Parts: sequence; structure tokens; C-alpha cells
Amino acid sequence: MKAPNSWLQWVYLILAITGGVLPTMANIDFMNQYGPAFDISLFVKLSNVNPAAQSLSRDLIIGAGAVTIWMIIESRRLHMRHLWLVLLSTFTIAFAFAAPLFLFLRERRMQEMERIG
Repeated sequence: MKAPNSWLQWVYLILAITGGVLPTMANIDFMNQYGPAFDISLFVKLSNVNPAAQSLSRDLIIGAGAVTIWMIIESRRLHMRHLWLVLLSTFTIAFAFAAPLFLFLRERRMQEMERIG
């Protein structure tokens, strides 16, 4: 089982990087289009401008909420470090970054626990 874990952590890391870069690029485009300050109320308004956007926004909020609860419980169960960094990055970077980052850290912790015995 060690072989899949070793490559899987790197898949999660690549997804985290991609999940950080792509939303950041969209946020920069948003600020370029609507002003240099990140207007959160306008951002939320635009994310609910039509039924398709509402569906994606609500899907993300509910899914991110459920996964965040799981991340907290799982990190305590595995005695993981750096959960604060994952939770902070959910709001400062993107959930698309934070979730794969958590999975990367989780895989590393599981490997560490496997080595310890």
C-alpha cells in the first residue's frame, strides 16, 4: 500500500497548487474588472446572478462545509499538525486549494504513522 500513497500525495499537491492558482487568477480578473479592492458583497451578488451560478455557489458552500467538518475530525483522529494553515487558506486562497492541501498533509501523516508502526 506504500506505493499508491507515495504518488497519491503528489497528485494532491498538484491539485492544491492548481486549486490555488486558478481561483486566484479569476479573483485577479474580478478585481481588474470591478475595481482594485476585492468587494466581497459584489462578489457574492455576482456568484448568485443566475440559477447556474446559484447552483455552483450552493454546491460549493454545502460541500465545503461538510468536508471542513470531516477535515477537523480527521486531523484530530490522526493527530495531524498544521490544520490551522488549511483552515486559514480556505478563506484566504480557495477551498480548491485547502482541500487538496489537507489530503496531501493527511497522506504524509498516514505514511509517517505507517513507518512508526
